[in-house]
Formats: sequence, structure tokens, C-alpha cells
Amino acid sequence: MANGILPIRSRPTRRRLLTGAAGAGLALIASPAVLRHAAAQSWGKGDPFSLGVASGAPRSDGFVLWTRLAPQPSSSDPETPAGMSGGNVTIGYEIATDDAMTKVVRRGGAVAEAVFGYSVHLDVAGLKPGRPYWYRFKSGDATSRVGRAVTLPAPGAALGKLRFGFVSCSDYEHGYFSAYRHLTDEHPEFVLFLGDYIYETIEENRPIVRRHSDGIEAATLPTYRNRYAQYRLDQDLQRLHAEVPALVTWDDHEVQNDYADRWSEYFDDPAQFLLRRAAAYQAFYEHMPVRPVLSRPNGPLMRVYDRFTFGGLIEISMIDGRQYRSREACYGPPNKGGGHLESNASCPERLDPSRTMLGFDQEAWLFSALAHSKAQWNVIAQDVLMAQYREKQKDFEGFWTDDWDGYPACRSRLLKRISDTKVSNPVVVGGDIHSFFANDLRVDFDDPASPIVAAEFVGTSISSYGPPYDLLAQTLSENPHVHFFESRRRGYVCVDLQRTQMQVRMRVVSDAHDPNAEISTLKIFAVENGRPGVVEA
Repeated sequence: MANGILPIRSRPTRRRLLTGAAGAGLALIASPAVLRHAAAQSWGKGDPFSLGVASGAPRSDGFVLWTRLAPQPSSSDPETPAGMSGGNVTIGYEIATDDAMTKVVRRGGAVAEAVFGYSVHLDVAGLKPGRPYWYRFKSGDATSRVGRAVTLPAPGAALGKLRFGFVSCSDYEHGYFSAYRHLTDEHPEFVLFLGDYIYETIEENRPIVRRHSDGIEAATLPTYRNRYAQYRLDQDLQRLHAEVPALVTWDDHEVQNDYADRWSEYFDDPAQFLLRRAAAYQAFYEHMPVRPVLSRPNGPLMRVYDRFTFGGLIEISMIDGRQYRSREACYGPPNKGGGHLESNASCPERLDPSRTMLGFDQEAWLFSALAHSKAQWNVIAQDVLMAQYREKQKDFEGFWTDDWDGYPACRSRLLKRISDTKVSNPVVVGGDIHSFFANDLRVDFDDPASPIVAAEFVGTSISSYGPPYDLLAQTLSENPHVHFFESRRRGYVCVDLQRTQMQVRMRVVSDAHDPNAEISTLKIFAVENGRPGVVEA
């Protein structure tokens, strides 16, 4: 394991997948001898559950429960991640129907896998649909905090209303995570994490509120692990995960700014960059409540896109907009890729119909889901701004190549698919740009007669600094499909959904530099059943 980066492993066989799935927690009943060993474990060097607990990936009969053993969460020794060493560790778990954990309906053993940083991905099945459960982990003299999980309603079940939130872009150095605390207080049924959960960077040019781990850019498995551990020690984030189930995808900073598939921001040797991506993806897996059978990483490959259906009310497609995308168009100057501003004249490659944001396999998966969905509302949850946004910087006007404007043919295919298949109440949500947006989505943004086919809402950052407001606001008149833009405030979005309407509240903290920041509502929008597009509530 040179420099803490794991080598690319061979593609797993069926036997390896089955044995790995069992190790990740699909085997729900451990032998009495194993459980006695777990009960005897002593944790004199620190709390093994210091990083908290989380639930996610719900199904109608179960969910994934997560924790990671970390008695010394910031250990810099790659041979003892978070202070752990040796082989796999079996710990106990309990699931109850009450938050006091008096009505236990399931208990057993879960495996903390040494190869994945002693993380636990307990894939629970056989529970009742459409209800909350509470859980905790135990090992010897240590017991985790109690977490809350939910099962999805039975397929097609009547569901009258639902509340959820979505968040993105939480740079530890740029501020505190008070927005997470306030979202938890709103008691959503689940939260969508839409990317930039961590930042691999080290701030050099702007005010720093608190320092990133290790004092260097995260680029190896140990440094990515330490970065996640640092974030997970934040009490506001830890509480959100404990109380609210998570649906997750990623953006770029979980690996490197503005990367695209195997191309780094600076177009380094792709083989070397894939080694870095493998380390980053593994660290993501080790800290997220994702399904082990679906998302267990294989070197630089890890599937995160997935679909969740809440009865007949809403279907959510969680999308991966980084791993499979085409290289960013018209790269330059020498040795510089990443996002940049380009016009149609300066960058004809941007318009190439063979370019894709999602990869053609994921496109086909998404198109099929949209065509066959029976839900009243259909949400596409992804990482970046989808609407066209014509920008102007100094004397140059064009489009930013790192978001969907860098892949307009792929965007047109998706929006045309939505239009052709008459998807019920499509709504796109995203992050990345550290700004609030409320947009109408058209198949052809340059044709005012092109029909509106969907609404889009983009949330601002939890803490990351926003782009210059005046720079983007000066071109709002050239983007009439944008109903609202604001980049000067930090916060999140809370959505209240009924069969007749989706209400979208843009919530802002008073000051991300204040750990005790207060919360208020900046703006409220709505989407009405059967009427695509945004209306002001």
C-alpha cells in the first residue's frame, strides 16, 4: 500500500461478492461465541463510536446502518486507521420500535471490516414497511448513541405528505455546520446529500474559521480518512446523521476539484489519478450508509446512483455526475483542465452530441426509470446546476464547462426524454455552485417558445464561500428561465411535499462563521401538481 493508496483490485467474482456481502452485514445473526467475544471487548484507548452512527439506503423492509470504529479518529499511522489494528471486529447491534430502546425487535452481530477502515454497513431486511425504527451498536464497555432509521412505504402505498431536505458543499475551513443543526430541528423524513460532503483542499486565499486535518490536501487513503473523520466529529453533522436517514451522492471535492472520470483538474497521468480516485472512493464508502452489495468499491469504481420510491407519492433518482462524464471540453491553457468559461465559437467540442455527463449506461438507467415511474412526483437529485446559465466575465461571455452547460447534448437528451414520456411532476435538485437558484427547465433554452418541462432548485452551501454575486447577477436578464439567484447566503433547502404541491423553502443561517448561528427563511417557491416549472409561493 504505497503512500496509503490502495492498488486497483481485480473485479470481484460471485463468490467474493457473496462473502463480502456477508462480511458487510447481510448475515444478521452471529454465533453466541462471536457475540460473547464482542461483549468482552475493552476500549480503554477511546470511544470506538466517536464518529457516530447513520442510516440510509432505505427499502420497504429495511435499510443500511452505519458506524466506523474509531477510538483514535485522527490517527496519522496508515497501519492503524483511527487507532484500530488487526482483523475484522464483530460488534453487537439492536433495533427497536421506540427511541428508548425498550422494544427491541432485532439484535445480532455486525462486522467492522478491517479492509474498509473498520466501517460497518449493516444491511437490515425483514422489517415492517413505512415506519421508523431506532438502533444502536454495542461493543464491550462501549455503546453508541441511539440513531433513527425508517423503512420505505410499501410499493404503491398511499402517502399524503412528506418533508425532506437537501444539502451540499460543507467546507470545514470556511465555517461551522450550524445549518445541519437547524435542518435536524425541522424533523425531515430524510436528507439528500448532493456532493462536496468534504473538501480535499487546503485554503490559501480566504479567511479560515478552522483548519483542515493533516495540514495538506487530502490525496491518499489515510488523508481522506482523516478528513472524513474530522467532519464526522462535528456535533451538528453527527446529530443530523443520527436522527435523519441519508440518501447520498458525490460531486468533485470528495476526490479533487473539477475532476471528470479519469481526468484530474490538471490532466495528470490518468493511471495515477485513478489510484487517487480509488483511495477517495474507498474513504467515501467507509463513511457513508450505502448498500454494500451495490456500492462496495472495486478500485476506482464505485456505484452510487440509486433509486428510492416512497409509496405512490415520490420517486427519487440519486445520480452520479462525476464518475462517468466525458472529459471537460476545450481544456487549456497547457496543463489546466477543470471548469472554465467557453463560448460556442471558442469551444465547438462543448456541443458534441457524443458527450455525456452521466455515462450512457446511467443515462439508459435513468431514462427507463422516468418512463416507468408511477409516482406522483419524480425528483432527480444530482450534483450541479442543470439550467443553462450564460455568464459574463470582463469582456468574455460564455458557459461554464464543469456543470451541465459543459454537456448540453446530454442535458437535451434528458429533458427531451422527460417531455416525450410525460413524466409526472419532474423536479431537479442540485448543489455545487454555493448559491440558491430556482429555474424553469426547457429542452431548448435559447428558444423562448420551447415548453417548460421541469422545475429546478439548487441549494446554497452549508459553509463554503459563494461566487461573486454581482458577477453572476449582471447576466440574469440573459437567463429569463432563472426565477431567483442568491449567492451571498449559506444554508439548505427544506421541501414539504403533498400530492397537490411541492413547497420549497430556502433556509439561511445568520452567519456561517458563528457556531450558534440562527436560521430564517430567505424565499419560498412552489411547484404545482400537473404544472411544470416554478411559481413563487
